[in-house]
Amino acid sequence: MSARETGRTIDARVVNIDQLGLEHFERGEKFACDAVRVGPLVGAKDLGYSYDVVPPGKRSCPFHSHRAEEEMFFIVRGRGTLRYGNETRAIRAGDFICCPTGGPDTAHQIINDSDAELAYISLSTLMPAEVCEYPDSGKVGSFGGSGDARLRHLTEISARVDYWKGE
Repeated sequence: MSARETGRTIDARVVNIDQLGLEHFERGEKFACDAVRVGPLVGAKDLGYSYDVVPPGKRSCPFHSHRAEEEMFFIVRGRGTLRYGNETRAIRAGDFICCPTGGPDTAHQIINDSDAELAYISLSTLMPAEVCEYPDSGKVGSFGGSGDARLRHLTEISARVDYWKGE
């Protein structure tokens, strides 16, 4: 049975990079990118897809690790540096990068330290709840749910309280 016979159109599942409406983001001196979440555009349910274009000298997000969601990056064009745990590595167009779940040893960040744009596709598992750690700033974040009920809470790791406090 073809896609037309089932009432679905294949075009709703396909989008070209040239058709993406990128949104500009900038925060402080370090962070800037033009990006879009592609997953919702193609009907993704269990995987998150994004496309980021990072200008020279910038990065799109803080150094972080995931406890629930695994990420993969594919460098579409440009060059840069991958921070991963305590190591750095030069990256370039054509590279696949795996960032499994874990603690600070799996923290990662892509930095455009070149003189041209760095573009990459990220792919991640989408979990109902996620905890991220930010080693550079000493934060931890909890994320979960969707819509108006979505939880997004970040705090400094040093602000921890005892499990039984207030009970």
